[in-house]
Amino acid sequence: MDAAGSQVEAECAQYAGQSQNGFITTQGGKLLCSKIIHLIHNNNVKSQVSKVLNECEIRMYKSVAFPAIGTGQARQSPAKVADDMLDAIVEFASKRSVQHLKKIKIVIFQINMLSDFYISMKKREDSDSSIRDSWVSLLKSFFWGKKQPTEKKKPMVLEKKVDLAIFQICGESQKNVDATESWIKNLILKEQFENCISDELIENFDERQIDTLADLQRRKHVTIQLENKLSPPCIKISGISRDVCFVSVEVQKMIQKIKDTEEERSKAELVYNLVEWRYPGSNGSFVVFDKLTNMQLEDAKIAKKQHLTVKINKNDYKVDLNTLQANDEQGQTIYIQRVPKNEGKL
Repeated sequence: MDAAGSQVEAECAQYAGQSQNGFITTQGGKLLCSKIIHLIHNNNVKSQVSKVLNECEIRMYKSVAFPAIGTGQARQSPAKVADDMLDAIVEFASKRSVQHLKKIKIVIFQINMLSDFYISMKKREDSDSSIRDSWVSLLKSFFWGKKQPTEKKKPMVLEKKVDLAIFQICGESQKNVDATESWIKNLILKEQFENCISDELIENFDERQIDTLADLQRRKHVTIQLENKLSPPCIKISGISRDVCFVSVEVQKMIQKIKDTEEERSKAELVYNLVEWRYPGSNGSFVVFDKLTNMQLEDAKIAKKQHLTVKINKNDYKVDLNTLQANDEQGQTIYIQRVPKNEGKL
């Protein structure tokens, strides 16, 4: 209050009896902020933080800074305060309706409290909740948002929108602040992992695969880079080790699916060069099945299956592979043909 100045003190005296939601709002005074929200003492820290966050969103404020509420004269447990504050922030950050409030700062003056907030964050990381992922993303973005790496050759990076949460560290000297920052970053680095998946088939990724990568990046809060200019192309995944491993497995599945599709297409082409399956068209002519259906019919015959359901003119037909008779769901019957292109090889 002393730092804010007498104008703020006068406003507090003026509005003291007008509190409706457990707080009053004044101008920023001499502090480097536009508004100050003054909380009326309440042991329910989570509720107080939630009210302030909602008020900031309603007033379209872009950022807000909290002290470690209740750890001063109220003498509440720092560990409990950390849990309550982070619970409130996580719940707020998970709301889809949040549009204006982009930065949430927690100012910690006592170095020993850093471990309480770190442990509270760690508990959320170890849970399986989708809300947990949102909070972990907020913390990670703070620690790496301060210094921007020098750009060399900029690969294509999937767009990633991250809301920031900032712990502002204050200390008796710059040396102490730097040491604390370094300690926190080292803790984060222990959890970081990077994996690079190289495969020629990455070149075949289309809009569907890119959308899938974007969804994985959003849900798991990893960074995914597509480096198509390398030979072979590479997908680089960075983040918390557990999430990187999960996304890596999903990327390998995507690559395997493309590989299976290409192998199936090649096999279908080979079968088509050996045999054609045909169905009746107009004017007594016959039409060749598409290459995939052509292969499926031939595979079913080789496997000595009795029946196979195929589509003819967008209708399902059940084909008897012994008589080559095909019946649709309305009972209509047609006869299909199998025409070898080289009798000597079939």
